[in-house]
Amino acid sequence: AKYSNFCNQQLSHFGILPFNKRPNLLLIRYNKDLIIVTVNELRNRAQFNARNCKEVKDKYGQTENGLYYLNTATGGVYQTFCDMTTAGGGWTLVASVHEDNIYGKCMVGDRWTSQQGNNANWPQGEGNWANRKTFGTVEAATDDDFKNPGYYDIEAEDMSVWHVPNNTPVNHWNLAAIMRYHTDRHFLHLYGGNLYQLFHSYPVEYNVGAHLSDNGPSIPIVYDLGDKESTKNVYDPYSGGEIEGGFISFRAINHERAATAICSGVKPKGGNVEHYCIGGCGFFPEANPLQCGDFTGFAWNGYGTHIGFSASKQMLESAVLLFYRQCTMH
Repeated sequence: AKYSNFCNQQLSHFGILPFNKRPNLLLIRYNKDLIIVTVNELRNRAQFNARNCKEVKDKYGQTENGLYYLNTATGGVYQTFCDMTTAGGGWTLVASVHEDNIYGKCMVGDRWTSQQGNNANWPQGEGNWANRKTFGTVEAATDDDFKNPGYYDIEAEDMSVWHVPNNTPVNHWNLAAIMRYHTDRHFLHLYGGNLYQLFHSYPVEYNVGAHLSDNGPSIPIVYDLGDKESTKNVYDPYSGGEIEGGFISFRAINHERAATAICSGVKPKGGNVEHYCIGGCGFFPEANPLQCGDFTGFAWNGYGTHIGFSASKQMLESAVLLFYRQCTMH
């Protein structure tokens, strides 16, 4: 009871209230949603000694999706979301890409592209695909960009991606997602174990190469929600002939030699990648400022119109959540 009262006092600012006057239960208010958890559950999740969600699942028998605390190799502690159900579970959320303002075009908020403007003298932009900077909070991963230490600390084998509508509460992410998929080829072993290392091998930088010949890897995916055709349908109609659904692709370069970071759910077969790939370098030379930004050229022919080179509103208004998993404990 003493511990519960202490928790209630300390966490009251975050909307956590005692449930039915029972000291071992808490009623957590998140926006308009109410979630019941035990005090012991919150306390235990903060005491796990694990580097990733797979270890939390295997070592501590945790099987519920939700927020957990993880440790870094250097002893740091951070909170993130664990997907404990998809394809055996154990997926660790390490980042989200969220378009704060499609009209901002590489200004404040475009952490995965550039906050310095569309500038040829700033070819790498923020460089956050290949650095150790972290930002955001896990609870707000569908409201803003998010990157935690797991992005560079975890040695993973596979990735999972969820497309979740903006402003969706954590406990609704799974059901609200418009698309979910994962890899099962253990491909990250070939690229250093995480995206931090992969993007050191394939820099997201303007003028590093030509489209197709200098793109990074494209990895087949297994759909947990959606399919190849539905994936293509959320992107712009004009690019339909140059993308193949059923893949996740990295460091795709466009006709104008600007680099994007991730093509989510598709493999490029042409050079209009700014209309279906996210993140990128600090300079997009064509038709400035219609390109540049975390969702690059997704609104080329109007916001969410789904005509010409404009993606659907559904895609434009969803955050892209990136997860890691290792299949064996290291």
